[in-house]
Amino acid sequence: MGYKNPIAVSFTEEMWDKGNLKTADEILSKDFIDHDPVAGQLPGLNGYKQMVMDFRNAFPDLRVKNDDVIVEGDKIVVRWTAHGKHSGQLMNIPPTNKSITLKGIDILLVQNNKIVERWGEFDALGMLTQLGVLPQ
Repeated sequence: MGYKNPIAVSFTEEMWDKGNLKTADEILSKDFIDHDPVAGQLPGLNGYKQMVMDFRNAFPDLRVKNDDVIVEGDKIVVRWTAHGKHSGQLMNIPPTNKSITLKGIDILLVQNNKIVERWGEFDALGMLTQLGVLPQ
């Protein structure tokens, strides 16, 4: 199966896939910076945890798996795929009960075994199209 970076596993599989927000306190620095927040996301560790919780509430069956993990020096690059059914409010989007597949990439800067900064991109346009919010 290859090498699994413990921080990447905790970030994706514990925090996002299982919704274990205690993991955020364990792997994210108290001074955490998210360089690519979603609309309305508050800054810092608490803002990131709230955003994770908002997505998990909107997609209670959310499943997120790492497709690739690349470690280079103090950076970890994670390419992931998520699946879930939109059965809760997401930002200003009421539940659509539609299932989506979402792909994204996160770049994590790690210092002293904590993620101190994150840069990330995900297919927001594809997600909104799958939810029926935007025309295909």
